[in-house]
Amino acid sequence: MTWLPLLAAGPALAATTSRPWGVLCVGLLAAVLGAVLGIRDGVPGHELAIVLSALVAVTLASGLASALRVRRERVLAAVRSVAEAAQHALLKPVPATVGPFQVAVRYSAADAEARIGGDLYALVPTPYGVRLIVGDVRGKGLPAVGTAALVLGVFREAAYDEPDLLDVVGRIERSLARNLGPDDFVTAVVAGYPGAGRMEVVNCGHAPPLMVRDSHVMAVAPTHPTPPLGLRALTGETPSLQTLPFTDGDQLLLYTDGVTEARNHEREFYPLAERVARHMSDEPSRTLAALHDELLAYVGGRLHDDAALLLLRKPAAVGSAPAAESRASVGEPTRPSLLQ
Repeated sequence: MTWLPLLAAGPALAATTSRPWGVLCVGLLAAVLGAVLGIRDGVPGHELAIVLSALVAVTLASGLASALRVRRERVLAAVRSVAEAAQHALLKPVPATVGPFQVAVRYSAADAEARIGGDLYALVPTPYGVRLIVGDVRGKGLPAVGTAALVLGVFREAAYDEPDLLDVVGRIERSLARNLGPDDFVTAVVAGYPGAGRMEVVNCGHAPPLMVRDSHVMAVAPTHPTPPLGLRALTGETPSLQTLPFTDGDQLLLYTDGVTEARNHEREFYPLAERVARHMSDEPSRTLAALHDELLAYVGGRLHDDAALLLLRKPAAVGSAPAAESRASVGEPTRPSLLQ
C-alpha cells in the first residue's frame, strides 16, 4: 500500500513524450498492475479503490497535458516553417559564384528559434557590376526584422537602377528617413565592383571590412567616417566613396558586430583578424565554416547577438597571366587588438 501510489508516475512521465493514446495505455497498464498487486497483498478494498481512482485521475490529466503539448508542437512547427520562409524571402540564399566572384555567407541569429534577426546582407549582379550590402539594425525582435526587410528591398531595387553607388546609398537613406523613428538607425557597408580591378566601398558607421591580400589581413577603414543610415539629417554629413584595388586572389570579408563583440568566458573579444589569417583558404565556404565553428566554440556554443559573415573572393581567370594591375596598399596590416 505504501508503494502503490508511485504507479501514477508512469502516465505523468508519459505525457512528456507520448501522444494521448500512449498516455492512456500507460495509465491502463498502471491501473491493472496496481489492482493485481493490491489484491495479491490483501490491500483493503476501499484503500485500493482510492489508489485506483487516483491513477485514473492522473492518467486523464496527463492525457489532457499530452494533447495540449502536441497542439503546441504543431503550432511551433508552423511558426518555424513561416520563419524559414521569411528568412529565405528576406535573406535570400547566395550562390557559390556571383559574376566573377566566389562567395560564401554565414548567418546566425541570437535567438535560434527565430532564425532571423536584425543583421542583413544581400549580393546581387547588376548592369553596373556586382553589388552587395552587409548591415546591422539597431535593436532586436520584429521591429529590427522589419527595418532589415525595408533596407534590403530598397537596396535590391536601387542597385539595379542607380549607376552611382552613392545614389544607391542615398535612396536607402531617404527611405529610412521616412519610415524610421528618431532613435533608429542602421549601420551598413555598401560595396560594388564596377570592373577594371577596383572595388567601391561606402561605409556608413559600420565595422571596417577586412581585405585579404597575399596572406595579409588589412582593415579597410573609411577615409571619411560617415554616420549610420537614418541619421544623416541629424549630422548633415554625406557618405563618401572609397575606391580600393581588387584583383585576382584578393578577398574581402564583411561582417557585423555580433562577430567582433563576441566574448569568451574570460570576457575577451573574438580576435577576428587573427583568426581570419589562420583559416584563410582559396575556398570562401571552407574559410567561413572554420571561422563560424571556431566562433561558436569561443563563446561556448551560443551567440548573444546576431552575427553575419560574407566573404568575397576574386579567383584568377583560367589560363590568364598574373595580374599586372597595381596592388596599391589599402593600409597597414591590422593587429587583432585594433579590431577588439
